[in-house]
Amino acid sequence: MKGLQRMMKGIEMEVNLTRHLIGKDVLDDRVMAAIKQVPRHEFLPADFRFLAYDNGPAPIGSGQTISQPYIVALMSDLLDTKPTDTILEIGTGSGYQTAILSKLVKQVYSLEIIEELSTQATRRLKKLGYDNVTVRNGDGSFGWPEHAPYDGIIVTAAAAYIPQPLIDQLKVGARLVIPVGLPYSYQELMVVEKKADGKVEARNILGVSFVPLVSGCDVEAKNLGEQHDQ
Repeated sequence: MKGLQRMMKGIEMEVNLTRHLIGKDVLDDRVMAAIKQVPRHEFLPADFRFLAYDNGPAPIGSGQTISQPYIVALMSDLLDTKPTDTILEIGTGSGYQTAILSKLVKQVYSLEIIEELSTQATRRLKKLGYDNVTVRNGDGSFGWPEHAPYDGIIVTAAAAYIPQPLIDQLKVGARLVIPVGLPYSYQELMVVEKKADGKVEARNILGVSFVPLVSGCDVEAKNLGEQHDQ
């Protein structure tokens, strides 16, 4: 309990420090309630559970991380969800952001390109009772057209550019929340809103640091490299 209280206090402090950038003094009450309800330690490997309630990222394996709680809360807030929404998440990771979203909306569809993480997240979310979530192993750059259009899309890894399929799969008036920038360089968290004429309106929120969005081409190149080394 003390760890959770410390984490919530850390989020509130970060909001206060960045209020001039994010344009608000507090995050949505529904988002903060969801953060309280999801046990973050369940989404970390045993060796890193001591970091569960720190307000910082942590490794989850396969070269990936679980995002800083403040960033998870902020991105969830920026998505501006309603309880009746259907949301697409790109980058399931450990499933922590997925679980937060499941508390806020009717249905979450989540894509994870790393098969091991996808399998683990599916089992974890099912075990913990998040039954309005569907996880699939796949390339998030192309979205998930079968269930489109979505009331919102959230991307939990940094893209070099905004993938057009994600714009195409947004409902009019819906938001895409995505970090954009080069790998391990400057990145900007952006909110993109789709207008009635099909055009988009984008605004930068603040600088962030995410692992790069992995595409199918990246995975294929990695596998070929490993085969060559053997």
